[in-house]
Amino acid sequence: MAEETKNVAAMPNTEGHHLDKRDVSRAWFKWVCLSNTNYNYERLMASALLASFSHIPDKLYPGDEQKRIEFMKRQMEFYNTEPHFGCIINGLALSMEEEMANGSAVTPEAITAVKTGLMGPFAGIGDTLWQGTLTPILLAVAMPLATQGNLLGPLLYIILMYAIMLFISHFMFFTGYNSGKEGIESMMASGSIKRLIATASTMGAIVLGCLANSYVTCTSYLQIPVGEGYIDLQATLDSILKGGVPLAITLLTWYLLKKKNMNSTVVLLILVAIGVVLGATGLFGGTAA
Repeated sequence: MAEETKNVAAMPNTEGHHLDKRDVSRAWFKWVCLSNTNYNYERLMASALLASFSHIPDKLYPGDEQKRIEFMKRQMEFYNTEPHFGCIINGLALSMEEEMANGSAVTPEAITAVKTGLMGPFAGIGDTLWQGTLTPILLAVAMPLATQGNLLGPLLYIILMYAIMLFISHFMFFTGYNSGKEGIESMMASGSIKRLIATASTMGAIVLGCLANSYVTCTSYLQIPVGEGYIDLQATLDSILKGGVPLAITLLTWYLLKKKNMNSTVVLLILVAIGVVLGATGLFGGTAA
């Protein structure tokens, strides 16, 4: 009888401790609200990750304080990624935590390795798609309205920004949670991510070119006397390449920021200095005669 009781006590919990959709949705929503809070150089986004998972330990490890402590320590390991596209890692980590709590072969080291290995690539993906593509597109839509004094411009930007952000982060979080490690590995290996980045980068470059053409201006009113007439410097430049000077300014800015890795403040001061010199010499700027 004692032996039988011992065997029953040694049997694993077949019911397990599983998360429901409300638990996962709550983790996602808290991440959306808290992802950049308490951002620090020691652990970057780790405390936000722990805060978003704060209700999970009690669900996965009821009555086991030591396991709950270990869970929280894992979330406080160094973590940093792009918060919207990168939260696919959060969903994956949560799925792995659930599997480990229910006796699968997942180890704490595996969870840490997955987070560490994916946070860099998805940060690059997210920055390219969010900052380099979506934000310029939304600005291209909203800025013309805003410059005309139309309140719809900033309102449209804010509404679209948050609507897209919520959709993307929700989709990525639940993709990570539902697909698991194998699903994300197949996604990365298929090349679809690379094709998406290439397409988005091209679109972003086109949009930035349109913005530069609309908002970067440099006009010369200089007229060079020649005999009884004169040469209009701006008309001459336009005959060579329409918008060539604004294009040159844009490319110079890109070169200093991208190739020379200059601080944006330094680049801004350089552009101001160039503007002062060109204005003082009368080559560009000033007013029409």
